[in-house]
Amino acid sequence: MPAIEILGLTKDYAVGFWRKRMRRSLDNLSLEVNEGEIFGFLGPNGAGKTTCMKLLMGLIFPTAGTARILGRPIDDVAMHRDIGYLPEQPYFYDYLTARELLDYYARFSGFSAAERRARVTRVLERVGLASAADVQLRKFSKGMLQRAGIAQAIIHDPRIVFLDEPMSGLDPIGRREVRDIILDLKTQGRTVFFSTHILSDAEMLCDRVAVLHLGKLRGVGSPGKIVSVEVHAMEILFEPAEGHSLPPGLAQRAMPVGGRYRLELPEAALYSAFDEIRACNARILSVSPVRQTLEDYFLGLVERAPQATPPVEAGTR
Repeated sequence: MPAIEILGLTKDYAVGFWRKRMRRSLDNLSLEVNEGEIFGFLGPNGAGKTTCMKLLMGLIFPTAGTARILGRPIDDVAMHRDIGYLPEQPYFYDYLTARELLDYYARFSGFSAAERRARVTRVLERVGLASAADVQLRKFSKGMLQRAGIAQAIIHDPRIVFLDEPMSGLDPIGRREVRDIILDLKTQGRTVFFSTHILSDAEMLCDRVAVLHLGKLRGVGSPGKIVSVEVHAMEILFEPAEGHSLPPGLAQRAMPVGGRYRLELPEAALYSAFDEIRACNARILSVSPVRQTLEDYFLGLVERAPQATPPVEAGTR
């Protein structure tokens, strides 16, 4: 049984001063997410990712279509016991400490006081906030607030965790911390469904990804399969010997990078380039293939797609 089944979800919004025109935010979206996988929901701002998340959470209602989570429809209130959710811009009472915040959320699941204390302590350690457990949230950094948000989403041990743009606005250290938490959730057998527009994070984390643009599904599959694995070129990184300069022909083709040189060339020209580099006593540091990335694939889809979502006739709502 899939963890998440999305079946033709569509959402139209009324727009304009008199709200007489309908704008389609999500257009007949259908996909499945398997249990135990990390699934990335990719798209630029305004693609419909947050709309889809809110529909799955029951915060807004679809114009058409439906979805099932763990085999139960999204309007089944009991389904919420098995899911955790971190919105893109969560609001917490910032005068609370992290410990008080998690105790507050744990009360919704009906745990006793002793169970809440044990769970809060365990989850704070899991997200790396044990040393800041009694610090007010107003003193937290953005990365610490994101970890607190993930902690409230997993305090009741949900089977599926929904994270809306969990790395948005984080510095590299904060993004690394959140990535580690997501990977830890997978090792515990959780299903993680997260949206992002940071493509490198999706490539590192996801078993599969779906690309959404202007409300439409543009592609779905593993990061390695959704993009071409064809080698487009080869890249050589080399360092000239001290006191030696590069021949003019090689210097024109190579790009200087902090005292080193990067040369991109067709695979057929690789061995002749080796001879040129050796002839000037330069040291080869690395040789790697140049492949299409998930970012290349995503940008290609966006460039090929129409640049505006057409309005929907009011009668089709």
